[in-house]
Amino acid sequence: MAPNARLDHRNPLVFDTHELGRRPGALQRLTRTIDAPVDLGIQGVIGVPEGAPVELELRLESVMEGVLVTGTARAQAEGECVRCLEPVELELEADFQELFSYPDADDRGRVIAEPGDDAEDDEDRFFLEDGLFDLEPLLRDAVVLALPMQPVCQESCPGLCSECGARLADDQDHHHDAVDIRWAALQGLAGSLEDGEKDEMSGGAPQSARADEKQEK
Repeated sequence: MAPNARLDHRNPLVFDTHELGRRPGALQRLTRTIDAPVDLGIQGVIGVPEGAPVELELRLESVMEGVLVTGTARAQAEGECVRCLEPVELELEADFQELFSYPDADDRGRVIAEPGDDAEDDEDRFFLEDGLFDLEPLLRDAVVLALPMQPVCQESCPGLCSECGARLADDQDHHHDAVDIRWAALQGLAGSLEDGEKDEMSGGAPQSARADEKQEK
């Protein structure tokens, strides 16, 4: 990842590493509670609601190449069961670790004359900017990896009835009488025959039969 542009230290997801200096081995621990940014999670499936509290525990360690950031994010995620569509809530705990490199140092921590010459390598790296780093991209990746792609309200959730959409967990005896399509045509024919018999019993004889009776008379 290329160096960030104009990081704002007032952003709650931007952290300052100046206290560490550039002394390898220096260590700093931080805790911070922030409001969840928009779309923190798997969009349309499950995620942390915008503005919900996210607790961060960070460990910043100065190394030759930059600052190694190790941390954990905790929050409550909300979504929808993929089987029965009922609301789902779960406690989220996402771990992450990333090296934020000094812009003027190579992979072995040596100062280089013109940082950023190797564009392909820069695309895969995170950089410090004036001693600041933005945790948001790292946090988003960690949260997505920690969330289930197909959340369920419970592992044994039977889902919805495929015929009427009823929630099966609410009625374990729920069922529909199945009709074999191979017999459906015969059932229709039987129904037609029954209707014909009823007409005859009620005096509704065919017109040709009534005409024959009149001729005989």
